[in-house]
Amino acid sequence: MRNSGNPPPLHVLLSFALAFAAAATFSPAAASQRSPIRQLVKARVIPDVINLFVPRPSSRSSTALSGSSTASSSLPLPPPRPPPSGSTPGIVADPDAPSPSNSTLREILHWLVVNIPRGNVTRGEELVPYVGPAPPIGVHRYVFSLFRQKKPLKGVKVPTGRALFRTRRFAADNRLGLPVAALYFNSTKETTA
Repeated sequence: MRNSGNPPPLHVLLSFALAFAAAATFSPAAASQRSPIRQLVKARVIPDVINLFVPRPSSRSSTALSGSSTASSSLPLPPPRPPPSGSTPGIVADPDAPSPSNSTLREILHWLVVNIPRGNVTRGEELVPYVGPAPPIGVHRYVFSLFRQKKPLKGVKVPTGRALFRTRRFAADNRLGLPVAALYFNSTKETTA
């Protein structure tokens, strides 16, 4: 990955999301209660972080993914299949800072990578280095949002700080449109015995 010594462990999850975004197709089952979109709405990822997006039968680029409450980089994952063409920017943000009941710093930017070629996150341009989850209190959502770039992003205004980042505004400012995929996981502060 450009501009980074070691890729973060969560690059596996982002790569996994990219693979599913590229490989997913619409099915009637998406309208069921188990729909990933419904899970994103239920967890308030939609509308807190991203706008509603709906998979379309004719498109392989609009789908949703939802994560579980735990994540481990030691899980065996199949190798990702890259998108057929184009680049993808990826954003990881915490909309629950400093606490879920008082999210005055919404969103905290944890990672920003643009110009990810064909799903290969290690070749993307890292604009904001990865910082792992560290919720001070309560259960925090960590949201991965993926968009489709029509052309490489150049001259992107890099945020000066991590607090008060807005995924939706970044997408609008860079004409990215609606997400093509999103997933999240929950994290809490570890307690010591």
